[in-house]
Amino acid sequence: MRVLGIVGSPRKGGNTDSMVKEVLSGAAEGGAETEKVSLADLRIEPCRACDGCVKGACLIDDDFASVAVKMRAAEAWVIGTPVYWWGPTAQTKAWIDRWYGLPREVFVGKGIVLAVSSGGGRSYAELTISMLREIIPYLGMRELGLLHSGGSSVGRALSDAALMAEARRTGHRTARQMNRRTQS
Repeated sequence: MRVLGIVGSPRKGGNTDSMVKEVLSGAAEGGAETEKVSLADLRIEPCRACDGCVKGACLIDDDFASVAVKMRAAEAWVIGTPVYWWGPTAQTKAWIDRWYGLPREVFVGKGIVLAVSSGGGRSYAELTISMLREIIPYLGMRELGLLHSGGSSVGRALSDAALMAEARRTGHRTARQMNRRTQS
């Protein structure tokens, strides 16, 4: 069983990165193979709405195809993004927009954990969380957990023992649920 962490934050070691890492640690302890992808390290261009993907293949030559291979191989994804102006980061949004060119079977049955950080309280993150929560069932995926870190100081999530414990438990739970699902 594989769990893929996708970090949409350009800040290494920041709140989003810390939450995703902790979920992946818990999943690994639960027996899952884990991998983390940082979208800021990749070149993923925005969708051009050219419909090349509908005619056979995406015409954009960038790093999205390599991430799509990892998306297919994993039974669960941990999607992490900070909130930038009430939405996900540009890196996260470009990655999500490119899902348009993938067949639906890439998504159906995937378990999804959301890790969202925002400079303010939970209300600052609600639009981003709502957007992601609408996408999940639309594509036949299942939400397995939601983590939120509020406050703009770097390292705030890492210093929040309760949040990190919940992230680790979420990783454990994700590995258990996805293992049961793949064995049935």
